[in-house]
Amino acid sequence: MFVKVYTYHIQHDKVGEFLNIQEKTAKIYNRYLDFQTIYLQSKEDNTKWMEITKYKDEEEYQKYIDLINLDEEIQELFNAFQSILINQKKIDEEDFIERKI
Repeated sequence: MFVKVYTYHIQHDKVGEFLNIQEKTAKIYNRYLDFQTIYLQSKEDNTKWMEITKYKDEEEYQKYIDLINLDEEIQELFNAFQSILINQKKIDEEDFIERKI
């Protein structure tokens, strides 16, 4: 499986808005891709979040991500997401391959 891992900091009073944005985003991604996402909130810093999303494979992800990013609603949701970040637009992103469960 292909895995995307993101880390970012959400304003502590915007968690509900954050989860709402992620729910709407998932509905759009579901039109194109089969995926599973888990959101983790740090126990030490409640503004720090980690998002781990698993996809079937990298080829399928690459096939559809550009199309997804062209979606007008996705662009609006991403702008809304950026507006609730503490470090405006500071998102760390890494790619992984799942080897064993």
